[in-house]
Amino acid sequence: MRAQGECREYGTIVVIGGGCYGGYYVRQLARASEAGALSWRRLLVVDRDADCAVARRGGGAELVVSEWGGFLDRWLGDAADDPTGAACDAIVPSPLMPHLALDWLERRARRRWGARAVERLALTTAPATPWERAGHDGTHYVSFATWTCPVNCIEPARCPHTRAERSWTMPAAAREYVSLRRAAREPLEGPFVFHCTHRAYGVGMLDVADVLAADAAIASRAAGGEAEFLVGTVSHCHGALGRLRIGP
Repeated sequence: MRAQGECREYGTIVVIGGGCYGGYYVRQLARASEAGALSWRRLLVVDRDADCAVARRGGGAELVVSEWGGFLDRWLGDAADDPTGAACDAIVPSPLMPHLALDWLERRARRRWGARAVERLALTTAPATPWERAGHDGTHYVSFATWTCPVNCIEPARCPHTRAERSWTMPAAAREYVSLRRAAREPLEGPFVFHCTHRAYGVGMLDVADVLAADAAIASRAAGGEAEFLVGTVSHCHGALGRLRIGP
Protein backbone atom coordinates (compact mmCIF):
# COMPACT_ATOMS: atom_id res chain seq x y z
CA MET A 1 0.00 0.00 0.00
CA ARG A 2 1.25 3.50 -0.78
CA ALA A 3 2.28 5.78 2.05
CA GLN A 4 -0.35 8.16 3.43
CA GLY A 5 -0.39 11.40 1.46
CA GLU A 6 1.94 10.02 -1.22
CA CYS A 7 -0.28 10.82 -4.22
CA ARG A 8 0.39 13.94 -6.24
CA GLU A 9 -1.81 12.84 -9.15
CA TYR A 10 -5.24 12.40 -7.60
CA GLY A 11 -8.28 10.72 -9.03
CA THR A 12 -11.15 12.58 -7.37
CA ILE A 13 -10.74 15.23 -4.69
CA VAL A 14 -13.89 16.03 -2.73
CA VAL A 15 -14.10 19.32 -0.86
CA ILE A 16 -16.64 19.23 1.96
CA GLY A 17 -18.64 22.44 1.93
CA GLY A 18 -18.90 25.23 -0.61
CA GLY A 19 -18.83 28.21 1.76
CA CYS A 20 -15.89 30.31 2.91
CA TYR A 21 -13.68 27.34 3.75
CA GLY A 22 -14.52 25.42 0.61
CA GLY A 23 -13.98 28.49 -1.53
CA TYR A 24 -10.56 29.01 0.06
CA TYR A 25 -9.56 25.39 -0.58
CA VAL A 26 -10.68 25.55 -4.21
CA ARG A 27 -8.59 28.68 -4.78
CA GLN A 28 -5.55 27.15 -3.12
CA LEU A 29 -5.90 23.92 -5.09
CA ALA A 30 -6.04 25.95 -8.31
CA ARG A 31 -2.79 27.65 -7.33
CA ALA A 32 -1.22 24.30 -6.47
CA SER A 33 -2.26 22.92 -9.85
CA GLU A 34 -0.87 25.93 -11.70
CA ALA A 35 2.44 25.46 -9.88
CA GLY A 36 2.55 21.75 -10.73
CA ALA A 37 2.38 20.72 -7.07
CA LEU A 38 -0.50 18.31 -7.65
CA SER A 39 -3.20 17.39 -10.17
CA TRP A 40 -6.52 15.57 -10.29
CA ARG A 41 -9.06 14.13 -12.70
CA ARG A 42 -12.11 15.55 -10.88
CA LEU A 43 -12.52 18.22 -8.23
CA LEU A 44 -15.92 18.09 -6.53
CA VAL A 45 -17.39 20.49 -3.98
CA VAL A 46 -20.34 19.16 -1.98
CA ASP A 47 -22.86 21.60 -0.53
CA ARG A 48 -26.63 21.50 -0.09
CA ASP A 49 -26.89 25.13 -1.25
CA ALA A 50 -26.91 25.54 -5.03
CA ASP A 51 -26.06 29.21 -4.49
CA CYS A 52 -23.10 28.66 -2.17
CA ALA A 53 -19.92 30.75 -2.41
CA VAL A 54 -18.19 28.24 -4.71
CA ALA A 55 -21.18 28.27 -7.09
CA ARG A 56 -21.10 32.08 -7.25
CA ARG A 57 -17.36 32.43 -7.70
CA GLY A 58 -16.61 29.42 -9.90
CA GLY A 59 -12.99 28.33 -9.88
CA GLY A 60 -13.03 25.15 -11.93
CA ALA A 61 -14.63 22.83 -9.38
CA GLU A 62 -17.76 20.80 -10.05
CA LEU A 63 -20.51 21.58 -7.52
CA VAL A 64 -22.56 18.65 -6.24
CA VAL A 65 -25.74 19.88 -4.58
CA SER A 66 -26.35 17.36 -1.83
CA GLU A 67 -26.35 16.76 1.90
CA TRP A 68 -22.91 15.56 2.93
CA GLY A 69 -24.09 12.24 4.33
CA GLY A 70 -26.15 11.33 1.29
CA PHE A 71 -23.30 12.17 -1.05
CA LEU A 72 -20.79 10.09 0.94
CA ASP A 73 -23.18 7.14 1.03
CA ARG A 74 -23.21 7.11 -2.76
CA TRP A 75 -19.62 8.08 -3.47
CA LEU A 76 -17.86 6.03 -0.78
CA GLY A 77 -20.24 3.14 -1.44
CA ASP A 78 -19.13 3.08 -5.06
CA ALA A 79 -15.51 3.37 -3.95
CA ALA A 80 -15.93 0.40 -1.60
CA ASP A 81 -17.06 -1.65 -4.59
CA ASP A 82 -13.92 -0.63 -6.49
CA PRO A 83 -11.19 0.26 -3.94
CA THR A 84 -8.44 0.03 -6.54
CA GLY A 85 -10.10 2.74 -8.57
CA ALA A 86 -10.30 4.96 -5.47
CA ALA A 87 -6.68 4.42 -4.43
CA CYS A 88 -5.73 8.06 -5.06
CA ASP A 89 -9.01 9.72 -4.10
CA ALA A 90 -9.02 12.16 -1.20
CA ILE A 91 -11.33 14.30 0.93
CA VAL A 92 -10.69 17.90 1.99
CA PRO A 93 -12.60 18.22 5.28
CA SER A 94 -14.11 21.40 6.64
CA PRO A 95 -12.81 22.54 10.06
CA LEU A 96 -16.38 22.69 11.42
CA MET A 97 -17.92 19.58 9.85
CA PRO A 98 -19.42 16.69 11.88
CA HIS A 99 -17.53 13.39 12.24
CA LEU A 100 -18.62 12.35 8.73
CA ALA A 101 -16.30 9.33 8.43
CA LEU A 102 -17.69 7.79 11.61
CA ASP A 103 -21.22 8.64 10.45
CA TRP A 104 -20.58 6.72 7.23
CA LEU A 105 -19.06 3.70 9.00
CA GLU A 106 -22.04 3.60 11.35
CA ARG A 107 -24.53 3.66 8.47
CA ARG A 108 -22.55 0.95 6.65
CA ALA A 109 -22.63 -1.22 9.77
CA ARG A 110 -26.38 -0.74 10.19
CA ARG A 111 -27.04 -1.79 6.62
CA ARG A 112 -24.63 -4.72 6.88
CA TRP A 113 -26.05 -6.08 10.15
CA GLY A 114 -29.68 -5.04 10.23
CA ALA A 115 -30.60 -7.52 12.97
CA ARG A 116 -27.67 -6.62 15.23
CA ALA A 117 -27.41 -3.64 17.53
CA VAL A 118 -25.13 -0.96 16.11
CA GLU A 119 -24.38 1.84 18.55
CA ARG A 120 -22.38 5.02 18.50
CA LEU A 121 -21.20 5.60 22.04
CA ALA A 122 -19.45 8.32 24.00
CA LEU A 123 -15.97 7.64 25.29
CA THR A 124 -15.91 6.14 28.77
CA THR A 125 -13.13 8.49 29.89
CA ALA A 126 -11.82 11.75 28.49
CA PRO A 127 -8.56 11.59 26.53
CA ALA A 128 -5.52 13.09 28.24
CA THR A 129 -5.09 16.00 25.84
CA PRO A 130 -4.66 19.62 26.98
CA TRP A 131 -8.10 20.49 25.62
CA GLU A 132 -11.10 18.15 25.24
CA ARG A 133 -14.86 18.43 25.06
CA ALA A 134 -17.66 15.89 24.67
CA GLY A 135 -20.16 16.62 21.91
CA HIS A 136 -23.89 15.99 22.17
CA ASP A 137 -23.78 13.07 19.71
CA GLY A 138 -21.07 11.07 21.49
CA THR A 139 -18.21 12.57 19.48
CA HIS A 140 -15.32 13.72 21.64
CA TYR A 141 -13.30 16.68 20.38
CA VAL A 142 -9.64 16.86 21.38
CA SER A 143 -6.72 19.22 20.84
CA PHE A 144 -3.12 19.65 21.89
CA ALA A 145 -3.58 23.42 21.61
CA THR A 146 -4.97 25.56 24.41
CA TRP A 147 -4.78 28.58 22.10
CA THR A 148 -6.64 29.47 18.90
CA CYS A 149 -4.89 28.11 15.83
CA PRO A 150 -5.21 29.73 12.39
CA VAL A 151 -7.47 27.67 10.16
CA ASN A 152 -4.79 27.44 7.46
CA CYS A 153 -1.98 26.20 9.73
CA ILE A 154 -0.14 23.32 8.04
CA GLU A 155 1.09 21.95 11.40
CA PRO A 156 4.82 22.13 10.64
CA ALA A 157 7.47 20.38 12.70
CA ARG A 158 8.04 23.65 14.59
CA CYS A 159 4.78 24.97 16.04
CA PRO A 160 4.14 28.59 14.93
CA HIS A 161 2.56 29.38 18.31
CA THR A 162 5.06 27.86 20.75
CA ARG A 163 8.02 28.42 18.39
CA ALA A 164 9.32 25.06 19.57
CA GLU A 165 9.47 21.58 18.08
CA ARG A 166 6.05 19.99 17.81
CA SER A 167 6.35 16.96 20.09
CA TRP A 168 2.78 15.72 19.67
CA THR A 169 0.68 14.00 17.04
CA MET A 170 -2.93 12.97 17.43
CA PRO A 171 -2.70 9.53 15.70
CA ALA A 172 -0.18 8.43 18.35
CA ALA A 173 -2.44 9.82 21.09
CA ALA A 174 -5.38 7.79 19.73
CA ARG A 175 -3.30 4.61 19.77
CA GLU A 176 -2.22 5.33 23.33
CA TYR A 177 -5.83 5.92 24.36
CA VAL A 178 -6.87 2.50 23.02
CA SER A 179 -3.93 0.83 24.80
CA LEU A 180 -4.90 2.45 28.12
CA ARG A 181 -8.57 1.48 27.78
CA ARG A 182 -7.65 -2.10 26.92
CA ALA A 183 -5.35 -2.20 29.97
CA ALA A 184 -8.45 -1.16 31.94
CA ARG A 185 -10.22 -4.19 30.43
CA GLU A 186 -12.40 -2.30 27.99
CA PRO A 187 -13.01 -4.24 24.75
CA LEU A 188 -11.91 -1.30 22.60
CA GLU A 189 -10.16 -2.07 19.31
CA GLY A 190 -8.40 -0.01 16.67
CA PRO A 191 -8.00 2.84 16.44
CA PHE A 192 -9.09 3.57 12.91
CA VAL A 193 -7.57 7.01 12.38
CA PHE A 194 -8.18 9.14 9.30
CA HIS A 195 -5.26 11.55 9.33
CA CYS A 196 -5.76 14.86 7.55
CA THR A 197 -2.33 16.07 6.50
CA HIS A 198 -1.11 19.04 4.50
CA ARG A 199 -0.70 18.23 0.79
CA ALA A 200 -0.05 21.55 -0.96
CA TYR A 201 -0.67 25.30 -0.63
CA GLY A 202 -2.32 25.07 2.77
CA VAL A 203 -4.82 22.35 1.86
CA GLY A 204 -5.15 19.30 4.12
CA MET A 205 -6.65 16.02 2.93
CA LEU A 206 -7.46 12.57 4.24
CA ASP A 207 -7.20 9.51 2.02
CA VAL A 208 -10.31 7.61 0.96
CA ALA A 209 -8.28 4.38 0.99
CA ASP A 210 -7.97 4.66 4.78
CA VAL A 211 -11.74 4.99 5.22
CA LEU A 212 -12.40 1.99 2.96
CA ALA A 213 -9.78 -0.09 4.79
CA ALA A 214 -11.47 0.70 8.10
CA ASP A 215 -14.87 -0.34 6.74
CA ALA A 216 -13.45 -3.64 5.49
CA ALA A 217 -11.64 -4.31 8.77
CA ILE A 218 -14.77 -3.58 10.84
CA ALA A 219 -16.80 -5.91 8.62
CA SER A 220 -14.24 -8.69 8.99
CA ARG A 221 -13.79 -8.36 12.74
CA ALA A 222 -17.46 -7.93 13.64
CA ALA A 223 -18.46 -10.90 11.48
CA GLY A 224 -17.06 -13.07 14.27
CA GLY A 225 -19.08 -11.50 17.06
CA GLU A 226 -19.44 -8.41 19.21
CA ALA A 227 -16.80 -5.73 18.64
CA GLU A 228 -16.12 -2.11 19.58
CA PHE A 229 -13.83 0.34 17.80
CA LEU A 230 -12.33 3.78 18.29
CA VAL A 231 -12.68 5.89 15.16
CA GLY A 232 -10.97 9.25 14.74
CA THR A 233 -10.66 11.97 12.12
CA VAL A 234 -7.59 13.93 13.16
CA SER A 235 -4.76 16.20 12.19
CA HIS A 236 -1.51 16.29 14.15
CA CYS A 237 -2.95 18.79 16.62
CA HIS A 238 -6.74 18.34 16.68
CA GLY A 239 -9.29 15.58 16.29
CA ALA A 240 -12.76 14.10 16.64
CA LEU A 241 -13.03 10.67 18.28
CA GLY A 242 -15.93 8.27 18.74
CA ARG A 243 -16.79 4.67 19.61
CA LEU A 244 -18.61 2.34 17.24
CA ARG A 245 -20.03 -0.82 18.80
CA ILE A 246 -21.42 -3.81 16.88
CA GLY A 247 -23.53 -5.96 19.16
CA PRO A 248 -23.63 -9.77 19.35
